[in-house]
Amino acid sequence: MNLEILKSVLAFGGGLGMFIYGMQLMADGLQKSAGAKTRKLLAMLTNNRVVGVLVGALITAIIQSSSATTVMVVGFVNARLMDLSQAIGIIMGANIGTTMTGWLVSMSEWGSFFKPDFFAPILLIIGTVILLFAKTERMKQTSSILVGFGILFIGLNAMSGAIKPYSDEPIFYQAFTVIGSNPIFGLLVGAVVTAVIQSSSASMGILQTLAFNGVVNWSAAAFIALGQNIGTCVTALLSCIGAHRNAQRAAMLHLLFNIIGSILIGSVIWIFFALNPLVAQSTVTGTSLALFHSGFNIATTILLFPFANWLVKLAQKMIPEHEEIKEKEFVHLDKRLLQNAGIAFDVVRQEIIRMGALALSNISYSRDVLVSHDHFEKMEENERKINRFQEELTSYLEKVDIATLPPADKLELQHSILAINNIERISDYCMHILNGSKQMLEHKMSETMIEDINTISSHAYKTMKYALKMRENHDLDQYKKVEKHENRVDEMEKTMRQSYMHRMSEQSYNVQEGIYFLDTIYNYERISDHATQLAEYTLQES
Repeated sequence: MNLEILKSVLAFGGGLGMFIYGMQLMADGLQKSAGAKTRKLLAMLTNNRVVGVLVGALITAIIQSSSATTVMVVGFVNARLMDLSQAIGIIMGANIGTTMTGWLVSMSEWGSFFKPDFFAPILLIIGTVILLFAKTERMKQTSSILVGFGILFIGLNAMSGAIKPYSDEPIFYQAFTVIGSNPIFGLLVGAVVTAVIQSSSASMGILQTLAFNGVVNWSAAAFIALGQNIGTCVTALLSCIGAHRNAQRAAMLHLLFNIIGSILIGSVIWIFFALNPLVAQSTVTGTSLALFHSGFNIATTILLFPFANWLVKLAQKMIPEHEEIKEKEFVHLDKRLLQNAGIAFDVVRQEIIRMGALALSNISYSRDVLVSHDHFEKMEENERKINRFQEELTSYLEKVDIATLPPADKLELQHSILAINNIERISDYCMHILNGSKQMLEHKMSETMIEDINTISSHAYKTMKYALKMRENHDLDQYKKVEKHENRVDEMEKTMRQSYMHRMSEQSYNVQEGIYFLDTIYNYERISDHATQLAEYTLQES
């Protein structure tokens, strides 16, 4: 290898590195700036699969990465936010949305204004100026998008410049003739290159760079492009390692969709090229590649859309059910969702409600243990689960990148941690009641005491019930009910304490019984206080 060839190889490699880095920088900026939009788009999801396709295409076009979208889908399914019938629509749409990058890259063929050597410096200058004077996260994200876009075009220009001196070399013609004569080889080349760099957009950019220099023919380019769609599935497949079965099926759906689509469309193309050899050997342009990429994915979606349920069943058959490890899937959190803090908070909110429901059950059980001494084991099991919730939810929230959060999300993060701790404290107070009742097994409480405890516990239960309902549905009207029952608990705790002290001075009471009674009404008062704090966090977030 002479020095000039080595320089060209290094220049191409450096250009590829800048292209991938620029694309990643741009995608990161887009993902962060579009966080709230992505959250709203996902809220549109229903069982209408057409809406799912449109949402998937739009999200992917916004964040410029089908891999990010499909990995997010795997995370949603793993977190039980989405089922497979919804997931397949988004996966189909993601394949369409990812073709937007190809159109951006092909802009360099549309006129001198869009040439990388003219366009890229303008983007870099504007992006750098914004970064220097940026005071908000939004401005920094805008800077990342522009600088990333500029670096992407500089990388594209470097790759194109490295190939241009050798565009007339016979090796290119021979290589693409071999690839074009064997469709399976073309599919493998596209799949392997994409799997290695884990980006179909980047591998399409390489192919378009070759097309800009007129060194690739249609027979090779078409099958390489089909292979790229298969190779991009690797990212989602890797991300589902360790996930539950449905998440693995979501990744399998992505693979099945692209393999079946490549076989169907590839067969038609192979027949067409066999009948039109001149078209097969003609050179391809970057714009025509972008058009082919979009057309292929739209056609595949139209062809396979009616068979979506069949694809879901096939994925379920390939990855059959088996007994899940309960401990592993106890809390439905997924680290894949942390790339979008807003969506991660939606999952955390859902888990906080599940945690709160266990605490609510323990408040109810705590009344029963006084009379029948039942539910000891259930309460202890719930307490273990609540402690596990606290540990895993807190650990999950610690992984959120606080520096990139807008003020509203920072407040939600803070309140989520406080809510988790409050629910855990509520459960602790229930356990204090349980432990006291164990000591009272040999003592029968007076009817007056039991009646008082039933009354105050009922109001404490309702305070928690309405606080949870308020947080789950963001129903601020529930706060009046929370306040009403909290005030009743405070009044009753004070009245009952005074009444007991008065009765004790006139009658003979067992000391241990009295201590337990006072501790119990105090515990219910504290339970009600923590439930009210839970409601107040929701109120402050509105």
